[in-house]
Amino acid sequence: MVIEQNVNLSDGRTLRTYDSGGGADRRGADGHVPTLVWHHGSPQTGAPLEPLLSAAAARGIRLVSYGRPSYGGSSPLPGRNVAAAADDVAGIADALGLGPFAVMGASGGGPHALACAALLPDRVTGAVCFAGLAPYTDDFDWYEGMVSRGGLRAAADGREARELYAATDEFDPVSFTSADFAALEGAWKSLGADAVKAGQAGPDGLIDDDVAFATAWGFDLGEVDAPVLLVQGSLDRVVPAAHAGWLLAGLPRAELWVRPEDGHVSVLDACPAAMDWLMALDTPLA
Repeated sequence: MVIEQNVNLSDGRTLRTYDSGGGADRRGADGHVPTLVWHHGSPQTGAPLEPLLSAAAARGIRLVSYGRPSYGGSSPLPGRNVAAAADDVAGIADALGLGPFAVMGASGGGPHALACAALLPDRVTGAVCFAGLAPYTDDFDWYEGMVSRGGLRAAADGREARELYAATDEFDPVSFTSADFAALEGAWKSLGADAVKAGQAGPDGLIDDDVAFATAWGFDLGEVDAPVLLVQGSLDRVVPAAHAGWLLAGLPRAELWVRPEDGHVSVLDACPAAMDWLMALDTPLA
């Protein structure tokens, strides 16, 4: 049973959180259940997706997720950068009494997972990024291979420009491969439904995400001391494979799994294997 609740932060904001509780039979010597904090894509509500819950339950993992500011009932945080996620997750961890935990993010959640790994080194034991963006840079063509790059290009000019773009923005189905659509019709049907729900609530969360991605993140990749697993589909048309290569070169302890037949959504089929990777670390989830 997943417990949904609002966590009150010290600055007066609230974050909508979800906690699966995990399996008491997997408690470590410190009394904590192995815990994984999930960072959702853009846009989503933060509610846990069924394939993640099933994979976590099969491994006795406590799965915690939350809506970033302006998503899924969480309070806005005007001007937030990617690094701001670390303070929010620290607040959630304190409120829920979490011990050490790993982080996992997909697409827009990837940078936020890395922020936690960089800025909460005493808490985060490992990180996984599925199809995650690299920090904005001119050192490679950051936009090359993106079918829909207009939102991020507008975001680089600031929030007002991104708001104007949102007024006419529409999803281009060419962004997804046949494998992606098959995943959305099958195992990851809940992801598609949740993305629609998040979009219907308004564009503010996605706008703030894009501005955060296309401007300074607030931390350097070199600050991430924890082990990181990058999982990338070679056919991804939303976050091209060059981003994974850039992350691999910049992270001190990173490993890359390339999935040649996957796009942006179907790559998530590797989530169970990625959880196993986290469980096998020298300093595992708990």
